[in-house]
Amino acid sequence: MKRVFLMIAVCSVTIFAAQAQTATQTAFGKTLQAYFEAKNALATDNVAKAGVGAKSLLANLAAFPVKTLPDAQQAEWKKQSDELKKYAAPMVAEKDLKAQRKSFENVSSAMIKLVKAVNLNSNEVYVQYCPMVKRSWLNEVEAVQNPFYGSKMYDCGEVTETIAKK
Repeated sequence: MKRVFLMIAVCSVTIFAAQAQTATQTAFGKTLQAYFEAKNALATDNVAKAGVGAKSLLANLAAFPVKTLPDAQQAEWKKQSDELKKYAAPMVAEKDLKAQRKSFENVSSAMIKLVKAVNLNSNEVYVQYCPMVKRSWLNEVEAVQNPFYGSKMYDCGEVTETIAKK
């Protein structure tokens, strides 16, 4: 009888952990998608949509279930989300494309570190690099979409790394 209870307890814990992982991965996917919204808007020179994407990113960072992460990942989440909040917040109301892109440099840097640290992306993510601004960003597709030059040099850059899906 003890064995049966032990088996039930182990199965329950395993199922709960899997559900928590799925919920955390879903929440991270929403955060990453908000980042991509801002990146895609900048790549197409759309100031208003970049602001909406930055606002969505901030909302997803605030709603993320940080406590479901292991301690080391929680610490990295805190560090990088603080950076993301600091640089994404000005993008929300900013009307100048150049200023948004400048803020996005730091948003991208923090997001790259965050994606690598928490390893919760459900799809491959591509780290791309622009030699003109000497900056990297994340992309959901392998084809280069440069958020720092937009329509002027939309496909300028290269894929420097592929972050495998979880």
